[in-house]
Amino acid sequence: MELTIECEQEDGRWIAEVLEPPGVLVYGESKETAITKVQPLALRVLAERSEQGEVPFVH
Repeated sequence: MELTIECEQEDGRWIAEVLEPPGVLVYGESKETAITKVQPLALRVLAERSEQGEVPFVH
C-alpha cells in the first residue's frame, strides 16, 4: 500500500499529513520525524476502520 504524505513546516515544526485516509496528521521536530510518526498512525486508522466494517480507501 502506498500512502500519499504531504509535509510542511509551520512555526518551526513539521506537519506530516496522509491524504488517504483523510484527517491523519502529526507534528514532528523534523520532516523525517513527522513522516516516521504519521505512517504507523495511518495504518492504525485503516486497520480500525476495517475492523469496524468500513472499506478503507486504498490506491
